[in-house]
Formats: sequence, structure tokens, C-alpha cells
Amino acid sequence: MVKTFGLIGYPLSHSFSKKFFTEKFEKEGIADRQYELFPLTEIKCLSQLITNKDLEGLNVTIPYKVAVIPYLHEIDEAAQAIGAVNCIAIHHDQEQPYLKGYNTDAYGFEESLKPLLAVHHQSALIFGNGGAAKAVKYVLRKMGIPFLSVVRTAADGCITYKEVTPALLQEYKLLINTTPLGMSPNLDTCPSIPYEALSDQHLAYDLVYNPADTLFLRQAKARDAVTKNGMEMLVLQAERSWTIWNS
Repeated sequence: MVKTFGLIGYPLSHSFSKKFFTEKFEKEGIADRQYELFPLTEIKCLSQLITNKDLEGLNVTIPYKVAVIPYLHEIDEAAQAIGAVNCIAIHHDQEQPYLKGYNTDAYGFEESLKPLLAVHHQSALIFGNGGAAKAVKYVLRKMGIPFLSVVRTAADGCITYKEVTPALLQEYKLLINTTPLGMSPNLDTCPSIPYEALSDQHLAYDLVYNPADTLFLRQAKARDAVTKNGMEMLVLQAERSWTIWNS
């Protein structure tokens, strides 16, 4: 019997997850597993999808990381605190499929960030305040790192890009881009900050992984800052999903 795992979201024109797991199964000689894409035009379509008894796990992407929660029977502590789910384990040992949700983005971000942190990375600026920022905030709170969210339009609890001054950048030396700025094909975009104020004391982390070197990272690197893209986070969250599905 071939067990199936997959990704739900819409649209799903391309998928890191399918490529990652297909290559993983081939490399490790796992012949009885497959990973498929399930583009759901509406989240309510999930109810029909999970009746497939060969389906044992799902990853969740835009726009359903929050919308999927009411369909789950249980969510873990991290997903509860973050308010978003990107991994679902499906158990068919009861009359109805039992779905438990997890957030593996937080794990991937934390594990990829920890080795880079230095004593001067004591506070962070998070560019963007959308869904991707939720896991980042959860991890920073867990690690005891205070942060400010930076947005284009004034919002409660946030500052605007105009308020990111050179003086502020001397205080906040961990910079995290959670926006799609710089993502292919929009290669010439980046968070609008005074990059000339950066130094080798700064750490610039971009959740974008395509391209590997965004304009944000290139400008930080030009000022000798430590830089990191989102690829390792992506791999780590995928591996974490696999561990969950097989536990």
C-alpha cells in the first residue's frame, strides 16, 4: 500500500515540498510513499480530501494556514500560540479521520537562526506583519529577544519604514524580512531602510529563498553584515513534518 502525503493551498503553481519529498523518497529508497499537490479552491474541499485513507499527512500553504484550523481536532502548543498551521498529521484509526495541526515553520526558523546569534543581537526588527511573521514572533518571544514590527502603513503595535533611522539600527541589530520583497521575479525590491547604517554587527535574515541572494541580503552583505536566506528554514520545517508524520 502506497501512503500519500501532500500540500494544500491555492494556487500551487510550483512547490518546494513536492520536489523535496520526491527526491527524499528516491534517495532513501522509500518506495511506498508519495507526495502530491492538492490545489483546493476552497478550504471546505479538505473534508472530501481527507476521506482518502491512504492520505497520512499534509503541509499547508497560502491561503489556508489560518483557515484550516477549524477543520482540525487538535493543534499543538506552538501552532496554538502562533495562530497558524502548516503541517497536519492524519490518523485513520478511528471511525472518522483525526487531524492534528502543527507549526513547523517556527522550528525551522529557530534552528536555523540559533547558530548565527551573537551577543550583540539582543533586539530585532521584523519587516512585515503578515502570516509569515507570526512564527518569527513566536520564536523571538521564546528566545527572549525583543522586537519591533516594521510595516508600510501605520498600524497598532508597529512602526513604519520611515521610522527606521540609522540610530534605531544601532540598537536593533537582528533584521528579519518576512515580506515577499525581493522574491523572484521581483528581484529589484527590498525593505526600504538606511542600509548604509549596517555593519558587521548586524545579522540580516531573509525568509525568501528564491533567489538565494536577495537585494536585501546583498545590501547587508556589502556592509559586512552576517546574512542568511530562508532555504535552511524550509528544509528544516519539511524534515520536521516528516518526523511528525512518522511518530
